[in-house]
Amino acid sequence: MCPDCEDFARTVLLLGQLALYADMAGADLDFVDAVSPSLAVSLPEPPPGMFPDDQDPDGGPVYPDDV
Repeated sequence: MCPDCEDFARTVLLLGQLALYADMAGADLDFVDAVSPSLAVSLPEPPPGMFPDDQDPDGGPVYPDDV
């Protein structure tokens, strides 16, 4: 796995685990509030080839009526 791919995958995994932890009873939501923004900002750019070339990350989803 390329280094950028590994960093991206690890950060996405950590964000997912943090989201699951936040939904648990008794979770420390102050911890979640403190860590989640920093973790999200540290998310690297997706490695080339991870998404289709015609996908515009700023364009939003394509709806059937928009085609």
